[in-house]
Parts: sequence; C-alpha cells; structure tokens
Amino acid sequence: MNQTTIMGHLGSDPEVRFTSSGQKVTNLRVAANQRRGGKEETFWWRVTIWGEQFDKIIPYFKKGSAIIVNGEMLMPEIFTNRDGKPQISLNLVAYNISFPPFGRKEEGSQKSYEPSEQTMQKGQGEQQQQQQQQGQQQQETPAFTEDEIPF
Repeated sequence: MNQTTIMGHLGSDPEVRFTSSGQKVTNLRVAANQRRGGKEETFWWRVTIWGEQFDKIIPYFKKGSAIIVNGEMLMPEIFTNRDGKPQISLNLVAYNISFPPFGRKEEGSQKSYEPSEQTMQKGQGEQQQQQQQQGQQQQETPAFTEDEIPF
C-alpha cells in the first residue's frame, strides 16, 4: 500500500452517489498547487470516499474549502482532453480527511471569532447589570449567620 497526503482546495462541492448495491460513494475534486522553478502548477486530484465514514465532516466542505486528504494513490490514468493534448488523471482513495490550518476566509459567511463592537457594548452592559445585582444580593444577605460562628 502507498500512502499519499495532499493539501489543497475543493474545485467543486462534494458529490454523493450510490452504487447499484447501495454503497455510498463521495467524490471530491481537489486542486493542489506546486511551485517548480518559480512557476506555479496546479494538479487536480479525484478523491473517492467509500462508505459513510466522513458523513459528519463532509457538509462543512464546499467549493473553495481548504482540505487535507490522506489516502492510497491509484495508478494515474492518461487521457486526451478536448484540445487533443494528453492529460494525467490523479486518483486517490481517502482514508482520512481534515481541515488544514491554512485556507482563505469564507467571504459569504459572517462567522468570526472577534465579536462586533455592538455585541461587545451589549455584553459589557449586561456584565455591569449582573455585577450590580450580585452586589445587592451580597449586601442583603450576610456571608454567615451567628449560629455558624465557632466561638
């Protein structure tokens, strides 16, 4: 068995289909860039995922998402494209996929780890109210009763 790891971006949304026997097959198209002599070259991989092993993570991957795939590389296939030029098809059967620490920020999503200024102001106001309420409760009830004093 050979082991291959590729890191890149999805060229399209994951495609899910089923074989005639009912087994689930998910296909990914992954673009991986490589620099050679100052020139950047893109390699396209066809990644096949058999079964339901990654059903929880697949919905989070969309076209353009960064991805890391570990798997077994199949024998490359040579074919002729529409322009009559020979092309190589690289195929990988995945046994592990994950989110990489790199990638571009999703423009369509507003998800951010930093709260907005309005949210921060609202949070500060709520925090001040909670502190005032706690202070009032502490003033109203003593920390201990005379029965709890050991002397």
